[in-house]
Amino acid sequence: MSLFLIALFLAAAVFAAPLAKRLGIGSVLGYLFAGILIGPSVLGQVESFYEVEKVVHIAEFGVVMLLFIIGLELKPIRLWRMRTAVFGFGGSQMLLTTAIIFGIGLALGQPVKTALFIGAALALSSTAFAIQVLDEKGELTSRHGRLGFANLLFQDFAAIPLIAFVPLFALDASVEGAMDLKAAALALGGIVAVVVVGKFVLHRLYPLIAATGLAEAMTASALLTVVAVSLAMNAVGLSAALGAFIAGALLADSDYRHELQANIAPFQGLLLGLFFTAIGMSLNLRLIQTEPLTIVALTVGLLAVKSIVIYGLARWQGLEHARARRLAIVISQGGEFAFVLFNAASGTGVIGRDLSELLAVVVTLSMIATPLLLMLDDYLQKIAPKDEDDVFDMLPDEQGHVVIAGFGRVGQIIARILKAKGIKFMALDASPKQVDLVKRFGNESFYGDASRLDILRAAQMDKAIGLVLTISDVEGSLKAVRMANKHFPNVPIIARARNRQHAHRLMDLGVSIIHRETFLSSLELAREALRISGIPESEARRAIETFRQYDRQRLYDDYKHSTDQQKLQARALQAQQELEKLLAQDADVLDVDEDDAT
Repeated sequence: MSLFLIALFLAAAVFAAPLAKRLGIGSVLGYLFAGILIGPSVLGQVESFYEVEKVVHIAEFGVVMLLFIIGLELKPIRLWRMRTAVFGFGGSQMLLTTAIIFGIGLALGQPVKTALFIGAALALSSTAFAIQVLDEKGELTSRHGRLGFANLLFQDFAAIPLIAFVPLFALDASVEGAMDLKAAALALGGIVAVVVVGKFVLHRLYPLIAATGLAEAMTASALLTVVAVSLAMNAVGLSAALGAFIAGALLADSDYRHELQANIAPFQGLLLGLFFTAIGMSLNLRLIQTEPLTIVALTVGLLAVKSIVIYGLARWQGLEHARARRLAIVISQGGEFAFVLFNAASGTGVIGRDLSELLAVVVTLSMIATPLLLMLDDYLQKIAPKDEDDVFDMLPDEQGHVVIAGFGRVGQIIARILKAKGIKFMALDASPKQVDLVKRFGNESFYGDASRLDILRAAQMDKAIGLVLTISDVEGSLKAVRMANKHFPNVPIIARARNRQHAHRLMDLGVSIIHRETFLSSLELAREALRISGIPESEARRAIETFRQYDRQRLYDDYKHSTDQQKLQARALQAQQELEKLLAQDADVLDVDEDDAT
């Protein structure tokens, strides 16, 4: 790949995608249009479709990374809970769509095996495309978004044997390459190897790398995990995407999940953008010119068949009309695995080269049509009366969680109380030793620096009900506040301060709920000291409460002069005299009260 071509792809990421998103058509469509523009059919900056195929092959790694991140988000226990939606809804959609397209293929004169293969390939939707669109529109955690994800997950599983068994669809049964028992055993062995490595090796490897404190080493280890799994899966004839998903799912319980996700996400985003740009480049516009009616009819037919099937199944699953329609639009397009399947099929004689290119154009146009149909659906939702179900439909899986930044002594106490009251929390700590230590005592926290935006996003700060900042390092806590204020201004912050100066610096950043770490414990110690000195319990308590209120007010009054040391010193002497008078007055009042009582 030339430096000029790399510059073109980066230009698409910098200009085309943001412009398309600003126009309301979504970044995916921006990438597709940019690819069409620079591809062989228009400006010809990429001169041949052979060169485009090479780019697509590289860009498919973005899909692999996407599935790795999806795996990180999906703990095995959650996957088990989703089994009904994955296999019930997803399996039904796959079977029904395949059957209908198979029947249409037979009616159009295609051989049985060819029609069956085309039906199965076109039944697949685009995981990368649909997830990206749902995420951009904030619908991934809605009910229809979760149902769509379950469907896409089943399709990703189904794509693996389809790719492996492509030669079995060949009209000539003697075609070499059909998977035999030996190859099947090898494939199963590859999956087992990924599971073993993910379960027993990676969980021990990442703490060692994190202990070095090198951010680039953690990034490299995350990328190496995905690349190594991809190589292993390719070596046994399976899809790298499946291996990446399995590896991600095995690391979903890891303390380093958020760090891995944050390190992978930028590369995954760029490569996904490259993938969609390459898809746009691969669009053979000459075919559209020579067979426009055929292509339009096939594209509309594909979208119609899949939309009807998905809509019907979504209603069967209990989705109301608007959400079922939304889901049908989101996953009605053809998928990226179709390109892989058609390419493999044309090489083994399952379908001809011309038919393969025609179907690839249909899949691409179905992708382009999806954001446009969603824009139409957005308009319909605006003018349609709101359903009561919509309010509940958009709620995420959790009603909100507290992010605890810093999981030392203070953070752990807060977490224990929240847990006892049934309030969900997500704890982050930048020390791998601390993460490992608290885990031994039954507390769960994740390795991650809360002053990094990608870590806060991975911790879903946008959905949090609050950020409790207990980081002991002053500069680290201030950096975290700045990052949270800038990107998540609506999330309230409760902060721990080491001392008065730290509290004043937090006030500079707009934090209003601040507690000094030693203040309350010092008051309790002072109360005990008064008690053993012979001061009555009631007088001691009153003195402590007076001091607490006075000192807290003084903390905020001193803030006005926090940059003037001489002024603060003078105020400190004055404050001590005022405090002595207050305590003396309290003692006199208490004596009077006791006399009245007698």
